Amino acid sequence: MTTTVGLINYGIAGNIHSIKKAIEKAGGKVQIVEKESDFKRVDKIVIPGVGSFKDAMEELHKDGLVDSIKKEISAKPTLGICLGMQILSTLGYEYGKTKGLEIIEAEVKPIIVDAKVPHMGFNSLDVKHHNSLLYGLEDEQFYFMHSYEMVNYTDIIALTNYSGHTFVSAIQKENLYGVQFHPEKSREAGIQLFQNFINL
Repeated sequence: MTTTVGLINYGIAGNIHSIKKAIEKAGGKVQIVEKESDFKRVDKIVIPGVGSFKDAMEELHKDGLVDSIKKEISAKPTLGICLGMQILSTLGYEYGKTKGLEIIEAEVKPIIVDAKVPHMGFNSLDVKHHNSLLYGLEDEQFYFMHSYEMVNYTDIIALTNYSGHTFVSAIQKENLYGVQFHPEKSREAGIQLFQNFINL
């Protein structure tokens, strides 16, 4: 039976079409989620995101998706990608202080590093806790593009080093996962990650 992955479209996603193509290449069926009733037709959820924390939360509130996302995440395996991971946090500090989805106890702050920001390009993972999402991908490189980082101490499954600065690159809390990188831009390693997610 094909797994149906609900891809949340909340106006700011930006990368939604490349994620849809990558999930389909990994063997999943994609249902675009734009309203609460769409969740009934999906087995798993992906929260994409390119843009700012503040705009993302404003869009989700405007679309009336905040409460249904919180409810669905507790029941279905979920993957947040880049900004989609960051908005799982308690608070974000991009363009002022904004309340996130408050699912992960974390804050999203600017990367402070003696190097170019945004951190952009392929980088490796230091997997701290072996898990199903990153299984077999411990030695692979993934594509990053971000100026902010999630500061969390309890749900970390992978860290990444950028010019001497270590930041959280993957999290897990029960059946909820988040990755700071873009699997849809990470070639074969990204397709494998989506296959792992579909197989959870």
